[in-house]
Amino acid sequence: MGGFFGAVGKKNVMMEVFFGTDYHSHLGTRSAGLACYDASSGFRRKIHGISNAPFRTKFEGITMEMSGTAGIGCINDTNPQPLVVHSQLGTYTLCFTGVIKNTDALIRRYVEQEGGQLLVMSDGRVNTTGLVAALINRHASFEEGIRKAQDMIDGTALILILTDRGTLIVARDKEGRLPVHIGKKEEGCCVTFEKFAYEKLGYDDAYELGPGEIVEVDSEGYRILKPQNERMRTCAFLWTYYGFPTSEYENVNVELMRLRNGEIMAQHDIDTGTLPDVDYVAGVPDSGTPHAIGYANRSHIPFARPFIKYTPTWPRSFMPPNQQERNQIAKMKQIPVRDLIEGKNLLFVDDSIVRGTQLRETVDFLYENGAREVHIRSACPPIMYACRFLNFSRETSDMELISRRLITELEGESGMAHLEEYSDGTTARGRSLREAICSELHIASVEFQTLEGLREAVGIDPDWMCNYCWNGRD
Repeated sequence: MGGFFGAVGKKNVMMEVFFGTDYHSHLGTRSAGLACYDASSGFRRKIHGISNAPFRTKFEGITMEMSGTAGIGCINDTNPQPLVVHSQLGTYTLCFTGVIKNTDALIRRYVEQEGGQLLVMSDGRVNTTGLVAALINRHASFEEGIRKAQDMIDGTALILILTDRGTLIVARDKEGRLPVHIGKKEEGCCVTFEKFAYEKLGYDDAYELGPGEIVEVDSEGYRILKPQNERMRTCAFLWTYYGFPTSEYENVNVELMRLRNGEIMAQHDIDTGTLPDVDYVAGVPDSGTPHAIGYANRSHIPFARPFIKYTPTWPRSFMPPNQQERNQIAKMKQIPVRDLIEGKNLLFVDDSIVRGTQLRETVDFLYENGAREVHIRSACPPIMYACRFLNFSRETSDMELISRRLITELEGESGMAHLEEYSDGTTARGRSLREAICSELHIASVEFQTLEGLREAVGIDPDWMCNYCWNGRD
């Protein structure tokens, strides 16, 4: 994932760009960068790796080094950026957030068929932000270039450009899977992935881009270069997992959605007679916690925190590319509260169950510290398809997903024709999958939020929400 923030004003905006970008730190831990423009001094840019230190630490003092009436910043898990580009469209800097699934095909087309050139990074890969710039540069205007690039990209592409006119051009991905907001105050305007970032900096809501929409922003306001598309498919994991609790997408707050989601799951267990006899309800922190609070509120089972994450030195665990390293970091972060674990029956709510490896480590950790029983509830349905659009599941194959792998073990390849049945816990196949997950993860019971329950918790038009991970339909 990743996120960006940009501002343009009548005076120096780099302080706002610094803090606005920092408020996207929950979306990435690999690379970050800032760029600014001033009519008298032109462009300046700085990029740092942030895998071993947070954004603020790496960019401390940057506002004394860089200044400008327009600036952009980004945090991401893919390529170093923003990039500075010189082309027929002028000199500009570019940030890209998203996933390009057909990178190799686009590179072949650009290099082999059109004779273009692309710089290669030290690991041998082409910087995808540079690829996006190359696609844009083939056309006569930023609006045309972005529109054509979006049409060619298989995946999701949010694009933010700082021009040599001191303006910002921002584009939401063509199906609106990720958000883009515009804020405004007397001194200027800003664009951001996370709306709360500009609210903390004194901006008021001005506009939320629709799918595929392209907008140019200056210190006075914004103008639409390309209107929005009709088709909207916002990623539901923004609410269940990715989003910071204060975030708001399509006018739905993340924390409130998670509380409702937990309540709906608890009511389902009450109605079906599957509410287990447990001492405490807890969340797999951090994103599972509000789902668990909602579950506890509706079930009237006390909420507790049987273990605490040690976050001062281990802020996140899912980012390292190596699964073994992710598991080890997760284990190092978990500090038990033994009086809340020993001899207790516990129900944990997790935001999702993808491969199950890390959850298995957590369950074993709880048993090692004296838990009698551990029950698991997932805040979303069983993940049956690896994400095609945002790489949420981080898998290269559907078969690495715990649900798909266990279905194959239960029924072989013929089971792939019955994925919808396996998702439904009321069917024989659905019950067999849950029994297999319990055996695999050493848990007493497991249940998943239904797709209908998740849609109810989000509360937007169901046709506006991407459900691909669960039902393979988009």
